[in-house]
Amino acid sequence: RTIGDRIGEAKASGNLGNTLKILGQFDEAVVCCQRHLDISQEQGDKVGEARALYNIGNVYHAKGKHLSWSMAQDTGYLPQEVKETLQKASEYYERNLSLVKELGDRAAQGRAYGNLGNTQYLLSNFSEAISFHKERLAIAKEFGDKAAERRAYSNLGNAHIFLGRFDISAEYYKKTLQLSRQLKDQAVEAQACYSLGNTYTLLQDYERAIEYHLKHLVIAQELGDR
Repeated sequence: RTIGDRIGEAKASGNLGNTLKILGQFDEAVVCCQRHLDISQEQGDKVGEARALYNIGNVYHAKGKHLSWSMAQDTGYLPQEVKETLQKASEYYERNLSLVKELGDRAAQGRAYGNLGNTQYLLSNFSEAISFHKERLAIAKEFGDKAAERRAYSNLGNAHIFLGRFDISAEYYKKTLQLSRQLKDQAVEAQACYSLGNTYTLLQDYERAIEYHLKHLVIAQELGDR
């Protein structure tokens, strides 16, 4: 500020916002991220503007998750405040998405699609979540980003469960399992086995369910995860 470096001030405000988000000070975080957005727009800095929109989305996303954990709630009931917060997150991600499309930044589009999928999932808009996660998946494959691809399969599996499409979920979870083995991520492999066990229980294929739950158990024991 002293040297009149507006872009520098914008970036510093954004960094403060991200740090406050991690500290759980969501309202202060929004103020800082908004300053990042305002200065970026004033300076015609499209990249900074896109980043600020994404960061504000992240703050509302984190706040929504935090609120839903801290409010005692009945299953399937989302308190109004949580819903509004997640909808705000979604709006900022949408704005970010249209700007990064304009900028031709495919990697940033992938991140936006993934987060839009996650917010829609939390809002119980499962069909919308699926279409966003499919876009995320396509971009992950484009970049050869195996970790993002694995997350997309897992998220697609989760959303299909809620639509009662258990067989489709099982296929996505198998792809998750395959990739977690390629990535040598045992914790994620265990999680995929657990999901498959539950899905096969829903499909009433109990033999297979037992098989996957035993695999989950073996990894949990190997990892010493009580």
